[in-house]
Amino acid sequence: MKDIILTGDRPTGKLHLGHYVGSLKRRVLMQNSGEFDKIFIMVADAQALTDNADDINKVRNNISEVALDYLSCGLDPNKSTIFIQSLIPELCELTFYYMNLVTVSRLQRNPTVKNEIQLRGFKQSIPTGFFTYPISQAADITAFKANVVPVGEDQLPMIEQTREIVRSFNSLYKEVLVEPQAVLPENELCARLPGLDGAAKMSKSLGNCIYISDSEKDIKKKVQSMFTDPTHLRVEDPGHTEGNAVFTYLDAFSKEEHFSAFLPQYANLDELKAHYRRGGLGDGTVKKFLNEILQNELRPIREKREVFAKDLGEVFNILKKGSEVAQSVAAQTLDEVKSAMGINYFKDNLLK
Repeated sequence: MKDIILTGDRPTGKLHLGHYVGSLKRRVLMQNSGEFDKIFIMVADAQALTDNADDINKVRNNISEVALDYLSCGLDPNKSTIFIQSLIPELCELTFYYMNLVTVSRLQRNPTVKNEIQLRGFKQSIPTGFFTYPISQAADITAFKANVVPVGEDQLPMIEQTREIVRSFNSLYKEVLVEPQAVLPENELCARLPGLDGAAKMSKSLGNCIYISDSEKDIKKKVQSMFTDPTHLRVEDPGHTEGNAVFTYLDAFSKEEHFSAFLPQYANLDELKAHYRRGGLGDGTVKKFLNEILQNELRPIREKREVFAKDLGEVFNILKKGSEVAQSVAAQTLDEVKSAMGINYFKDNLLK
């Protein structure tokens, strides 16, 4: 069986460091590994509209922003198919057929859906499109017969629901669909990077993000404002590294070579943490170190993004070509699905 990846992001804003460490860096590594037959990267605009239907421009205007982030981080249209979800109408038709295989009560039990509904404060006013997103996601994954889906731990219930739909369809009709496997971030600390304010999740809606495209000045300002340890009031006070956003970011980004380059008095992160815990190390020193690391990491990405941004016509051409390729693949899967269901009437000469 071919190894095929499907992954993507909602275009509701520029991508931030949570996206970068949680998925983007790994996508690039997977893309360049040569281990996968096909890689599909989806700009999930249709999914974004399920809770932004009253703000079309927010989604529309951020498609190019997400594409620029993809390209600047190293996703290569010659190796990965980058496409726009809404340009693949076959996904809607697959979603419609899969809806008959899932009950309302099963959707209500999906932990990810429940959490997202609570996060957005929908209460009883839940958009139907948002409520049925697990089914739509199943269509996205199965349309490309992806068997590898890189996700965060919070998305595992969504992948499990896709697996259930695949098993139901294959059992009821014919073995057509491929059951996907979720692939979690290798570094657990990167699974969900906290917000600058110490909140459990970095979120565009909460405004507690460092964006991949942020300027050098903005990154420095945001790092200086980061939540640390509220009990660490003076330099000499012992501090806590657990739950301290600055140290969580250092866990995710720092390497031993960063110490020799930017903070040579320490050999590694363990030494830095030990000093902070026993006292005598100020937050300013640690934040300055984190800023140097982030600037070093993001500077070449930002410079590459600026080059792509000067030729948006080419960026749109990449999305157009990718969407055409993606549609041809999805159309083949839809044809197989309809044949398995016995509703490809004229093509299969079923009306007699």
